[in-house]
Amino acid sequence: MASQDLATLSNGLFARRSLLLSLVFLIATAIYLGCVLSPPSLMDDVDAVQAQIARTMLTSGDWVTARLDGVLYLEKAPLIYWLMAFFYKIFGVADWVARLPVALASIALALLSASFGMWAFRERAGFYAGLIMSTCVGLFLFTRIQIPDVMLTFTIALALWAFLRALDEEEKRPRLWAAILAASLGTGLLLKSLVGIVFPVAAGLIYLFFSKQLISRRTWQRLRPMSGSLIVLLIAAPWHVLATLRNPPYFAWTLQSGPGLYHGFLWFYSVNEQLLRFLNLRYPRDYNTVPRLYFWLFHLLWLFPWSVYLPAITRLSFKPVDRAGQTRLLALCWAGFILIFFTFSTTQEYYSMPCYPALALLLGSAMAAEGKWIDRGTRFLGATAALAALAAIAIAFAVRNLPTPGDISAALSHHPSAYTLSLGHMLDLTFDSFAYLRLPLCLAGAAFVLGAVGNLRWSGMRAFLSSSLMMVLFFHAARLALVVFDPYLSSRPLAEALRSAPPGKLIVDRHYYYFSSVVFYTGQDPLLLNGKFNNLEYGAAAPGAPAVFLTDSEFKALWTSENRYYLVAAEQGADRIETLVGKEHFQTVATSGGKLLLTNGPSRSSSSPLPTAPRQSAAPLFPFSSIGNDVFD
Repeated sequence: MASQDLATLSNGLFARRSLLLSLVFLIATAIYLGCVLSPPSLMDDVDAVQAQIARTMLTSGDWVTARLDGVLYLEKAPLIYWLMAFFYKIFGVADWVARLPVALASIALALLSASFGMWAFRERAGFYAGLIMSTCVGLFLFTRIQIPDVMLTFTIALALWAFLRALDEEEKRPRLWAAILAASLGTGLLLKSLVGIVFPVAAGLIYLFFSKQLISRRTWQRLRPMSGSLIVLLIAAPWHVLATLRNPPYFAWTLQSGPGLYHGFLWFYSVNEQLLRFLNLRYPRDYNTVPRLYFWLFHLLWLFPWSVYLPAITRLSFKPVDRAGQTRLLALCWAGFILIFFTFSTTQEYYSMPCYPALALLLGSAMAAEGKWIDRGTRFLGATAALAALAAIAIAFAVRNLPTPGDISAALSHHPSAYTLSLGHMLDLTFDSFAYLRLPLCLAGAAFVLGAVGNLRWSGMRAFLSSSLMMVLFFHAARLALVVFDPYLSSRPLAEALRSAPPGKLIVDRHYYYFSSVVFYTGQDPLLLNGKFNNLEYGAAAPGAPAVFLTDSEFKALWTSENRYYLVAAEQGADRIETLVGKEHFQTVATSGGKLLLTNGPSRSSSSPLPTAPRQSAAPLFPFSSIGNDVFD
């Protein structure tokens, strides 16, 4: 009878756990798979660049060396490109396909956080951790472009869960979990180089020190560092070795980095992109840094709406006397190391994403314990949501009669000095620009009304579920807003105009990144006018680099020749081009979002001119295009 009761209890716990995990899966899927749809299109800058590199790998068959417009692109690990190319192979090349790896990794991270929490604390705390990961602002915001940080976050979280399970004396398969730990570290190396190992290893060592297990023989017997190191090497070493051999010189003993210097793959990938970036000495310096205080305080926004419960974490026990205490201590070491690490390095807002699961575990544990701080947080969140609802509705009402000529770019301001930071583009919003966002504003207002009612009326799980549903609606309001910004964030309208125009060679004015979506949507490899800088500068100095870079004189010779050429440029640069080649060789094919598609006119064999479009007023140059050129890191 006792064994039958135990089996019934076990089946009940399994059913409850499955139900809660299913809810996390449904919420995460509604957000992340629901937002792979196009539009919005792939954005200019890093978003389309990543997708194009993966496409080049697939078409060229070279899965070792990344290239952009034929130029060596040696600074980043390849796994995200491989995953994109894999999905291209299955579904074909499309923008929504390029988004699948990041979307699926986001869902997997939410499920992993929930499973980790259920193992450590019980079902309800794990469920809350999964909700937090699914619906926090930071994860959504920093997965709108195709960067590997969410995948890195997954491998770090899995590595640290495996670390605890390998050490757990009740674990029946410690060798398996030690192998999972090592495999996660190796995979992290292929996603973002050394941080994929440094972060989990440092967090684990700090935990072992505080739990007084660092010099225990039993600890290292269960972690199996020797066999684990072999697994890491088997996963990560082949690509690093091949990339080094194919892109000599193999060794360069120098810290000198500057224009025109080429030291091969290994130096650029390890010294320039790791050491010099940490020291803020990397060249080219195409990134910015967030003030340290802001870097810490921004986590109140990145963890919204759940950051209202952060004070409750101080009431938890961090003594490693049981599984729950061990997990809390590890989470504290995990989040603390990452935040302190970037306090002394270059900082971008999204750099701390790998600590989100640690904070989600702590918050989930505190929310499950309930108490006055949780109740206060719930009421505060309800009041905040009510104020946000009133603001959204008031703005929507105030702009109801404002005209919306053209696209939203005409109503935005221009703050280029802020664009190397992820939220710098927010400064471009004006009151008039909200007239283009009436539908997203109304949906966001409805979301906040739901959150206000749920948090002011209920407490506990009901309130937490209402907050989750609020964020699902809010994120889809954000997706609709991105659709409105599509002509401004992406150059896809220019690509569509180019595809319907007579054949001709494409030229990009200035940096490839500025019009990368044109390249992706047309499939053309462009020539680059004065584009040898930032991310392409190092590869341009490599032996045998392709002749895709044009000077003004070379461009003028091509533009005034018998052949048809097209140029994509910012409206601010149109006068310079017109002066350079002469007005008679200058025709506008299309305009969109402050950007132009120009042609040198019908070729001598053509009998019909190209359609022209009126010039619009100048607009800012790509302020919403990405999280800055530094976003790969």
